[in-house]
Amino acid sequence: MARLPLETIRVLDLTRVLAGPFGSQILADMGADVIKIERPVVGDDARIFGEPYLRDGEGRPTRENAFYLSVNRNKRSVALNIASTGGQALIRELVKSCDVVMENYKVGDLKRYGLDYESLKAVNPRIVYCSVTGYGQTGPLAGKPGYDAVFQGECGLMSVTGVPDGKPGAGPMKVGPSIIDLFTGLNVANAILAALYHRDANGGEGQYIDIALLDCGVSALSHYAQIYLTSGEVPVRRGTQGNGGMPTSMFPCSDGAIMITSGNDKQYVALCDAVGHPELATHPRFHTNVLRVQHRDEITEVFNAIFATNTVDYWLEKLGAAGIPSGPINDLAQVFAYPQAVHRGLRARAPHPLKPDLDVIRSPLNFSATPITDYRAPPMLGEHTAEVLGEVLNLDEEALARLREQGVI
Repeated sequence: MARLPLETIRVLDLTRVLAGPFGSQILADMGADVIKIERPVVGDDARIFGEPYLRDGEGRPTRENAFYLSVNRNKRSVALNIASTGGQALIRELVKSCDVVMENYKVGDLKRYGLDYESLKAVNPRIVYCSVTGYGQTGPLAGKPGYDAVFQGECGLMSVTGVPDGKPGAGPMKVGPSIIDLFTGLNVANAILAALYHRDANGGEGQYIDIALLDCGVSALSHYAQIYLTSGEVPVRRGTQGNGGMPTSMFPCSDGAIMITSGNDKQYVALCDAVGHPELATHPRFHTNVLRVQHRDEITEVFNAIFATNTVDYWLEKLGAAGIPSGPINDLAQVFAYPQAVHRGLRARAPHPLKPDLDVIRSPLNFSATPITDYRAPPMLGEHTAEVLGEVLNLDEEALARLREQGVI
């Protein structure tokens, strides 16, 4: 079996909920030994976020929440009370054999436990320590708590998402998934990999990484933010319309809807031919992309009327044959039945103690020499406590029993 890219890396993961766990799951998928530290009895906050829960063999709901399952595969769970002196001592011992520490506590919280960067750097100078917070370690809002939905508003994402002003239902709209958390998780994984490369390939040392959800949200606005910085003009909501090539929008059909992107003049001419209206290619207000952008609402209405005359399948066949970027508006049942998604294996199997045929989302990373082929189920609370403490710290059963009696594990 081929080795995975990060098999020699060990991560001590003190993060909870979504942004941090998503980042550590990326590292775990690539082979890192991610040791997830959870509070005894309670565990990661995500475990209590509500239905749906994984059901046992008799159909009864368990404490394994779908939210938690989505970002904790390929990890090992250790139930450990870091508020106790004994728990803090165990963390410091574990850090000696780790490459990375991740945490998403409030600014300064872990310093009172002696688990901040400076304290753990003294234990292991090579450690890469990543803190994930809402607003970063400095600034007027550094101590303020926050969640993804709040950051979607604060970072500007909601201001450019939703139905345009003057249209029925106009107003800002939150993106469905917790997208700022997910952007942050991607940045967390990238930053950690860069710090490890600096340490190991560039002859550098361990270092501290400060990642903020607000920063990641603003960064993810990309061309929208750059439009403002370049022109001083504040971008507006455009519904499903694109910001560049037109027509780009969701178009209702007789039995559903499709999404189309006409990214340049060549594609626009092909689109006009495909829908049986070649005259639109030379229309005085539509014949260049600059003009189509200027008359975006008018051209959208023209194509709305055209696509409403037939079915989704009819139009997708026509558009596909003409090479027009287009696709259906799938719900998730349709996504996992979509021929391309099936071919790519986007549904993976990770046997779980409560469900041997548990399905999980496959990692989107595809390596030729170090492929990700197997998945371990997201761990149950404390599933690997004895295993990790025995393997990493050489604690025997008697020592583990004492720690249980003391409420440390």
